[in-house]
Formats: sequence, C-alpha cells, structure tokens
Amino acid sequence: MLERTLAILKPDTVAAGDAGKILAMIEAAGFRIAGMKMLSLSEKKAGQFYAVHRERPFYGSLVKFMSEGPVIPMVLERENAIPQLRQVMGATDPAKASDGTIRKLHGTSIERNSIHGSDAPDTARFEIGFFFSEYELV
Repeated sequence: MLERTLAILKPDTVAAGDAGKILAMIEAAGFRIAGMKMLSLSEKKAGQFYAVHRERPFYGSLVKFMSEGPVIPMVLERENAIPQLRQVMGATDPAKASDGTIRKLHGTSIERNSIHGSDAPDTARFEIGFFFSEYELV
C-alpha cells in the first residue's frame, strides 16, 4: 500500500555535510520525496514536536539537540513507507544498527543518530502536518 512518512535529517547530519549521502540512500531504497525543506527549530518548536516524550529522561537533551542547528524534514512516499524507512534507518542506537543502515554509517550515539522517522501511521500524519501543509506536498 502506498504510504507517506516523515523523516528528519537531524542537526548532526546537516553539520557533518552528510545530507546528500543520506538522501541518496533514501532514494536508492525506492522512496519518492514528496516534500522537503531546511529550517531551524526553536527549543519551543522542538519541544512541541517531541511532546510525546516529555516525561522521558532524554526529553530535555533531545529538544536542545534538535534546536542546535538546521534540520531537513521531508515527506517520503512508497509502498509500506513507515516500516521500510525504519529498516533503512537502522536501530536507534547506531552501535546496534545493522551494517549499511543510515544510523550505522552516520550516527554517533542514541541521540545523535542522524535521522528521525515516523513509527506508525498516526504518528506520521501528525508529524507530516507539523512541518508541511498539503499544498507543499507533490
């Protein structure tokens, strides 16, 4: 089933100059980019985006990290996009990620793991709407 998901290239990816390499991996995995932009998140906006994690011990450092530099949110489309992107991304902890995955190749820690991806259809709908209006998607 054709599906959309949100991915965010995190500040560590943008700062390292790895955005193009990761975009190439995503496209090679059969994803179509339906929308993409570069922006800087304020701590307030990052906090709103990650509000689901507000009670978790890593929330504060995650919000600070995600607002430390530019990010590249994008809407990706393909059959079974959500599980397929999660497979291409690899485990949250780069040390546990499979060889050849984005996080294994570009991540340095559980937090600084290069990329965010939606984990479920409801989450994807919220996350896409957080960054994109319908007219920005093609």
